[in-house]
Amino acid sequence: MSLQEMVNRGISGIISIYQSVRWLLSKSAVQNKVVVITDAISGLGKECSRVFHAGGARLVLCGRNWEKLEALYDALISVTDPSMTYAPKLVLLDITDISCIRDVAKEILNCYGCVDVLINNASMKVKGAVQSISLELDKKIMDANYFGPITLTKAILPNMISRRTGHIVLINSIQGKIGIPFRAAYAASKHAAVGFFDCLRAEMEEFDISVSTVNPTFICSYHRQPAPGNWEASIWKFFFRKVSYGVHPVEVAEEVLATVSRKKQEVLMANPIPRAAVYIRTFFPELFFAIVASGIREKLKTEEEN
Repeated sequence: MSLQEMVNRGISGIISIYQSVRWLLSKSAVQNKVVVITDAISGLGKECSRVFHAGGARLVLCGRNWEKLEALYDALISVTDPSMTYAPKLVLLDITDISCIRDVAKEILNCYGCVDVLINNASMKVKGAVQSISLELDKKIMDANYFGPITLTKAILPNMISRRTGHIVLINSIQGKIGIPFRAAYAASKHAAVGFFDCLRAEMEEFDISVSTVNPTFICSYHRQPAPGNWEASIWKFFFRKVSYGVHPVEVAEEVLATVSRKKQEVLMANPIPRAAVYIRTFFPELFFAIVASGIREKLKTEEEN
């Protein structure tokens, strides 16, 4: 065995040990905790349910489709040791139905009498030019991505405040940090959510309640290359070729678990280029706006040529 091979194996061994220790620490932090996950039937929701269930949390899984919730329940209990885990509780919740959220929150609290961790995962996306998106759809996006999560959070908050403990997690998006063209409603809702939870974090410190925001780039179920096109060869792709910089739901779920375990305040899950875009927007806004405008012009030109 060469020296290089020995070094590589040694590094791999250290990384493996580090990951195992990190997992055990994260698992111990959520064991026996009451963890509520909204939109648990989504791809990311399922992965969050899996890692927290394996960690021994007492799950309350929320979703708008009962059959899919039952299927998730069956999938979780079929692969874990029942003596080491808790059977999840299921609650129907449509996060866009604001008028019903407070009643659903009571049902959630009745499951175990308290909530230790609330994971706001539900989200709705829309893509299109500003002038093509109706005001009704704008409002629906705000309900799903902003008013829904804050209404549920406000309903659960008194229970946490009275116990002086708890953790609220918002799974948001990098678009809560930077606006990407043709996603105005989505970006606006994500910006609003970040503003709310940043303020909430400061206000809850006196009650020892943690507030975390996890901001991934594009969440994808598999990795694929972007479709070819002339505009993809421009500087525009350097910042906003979202698919190639997407993260898998498994990665996000594991980061959410680590965030709860270590009580991180904010996490930005992005490769160097999207991460750089956030800082450029902050420190060099004129450059950022010029790049965005250039990308729009090139994209429109390519569409006209086709």
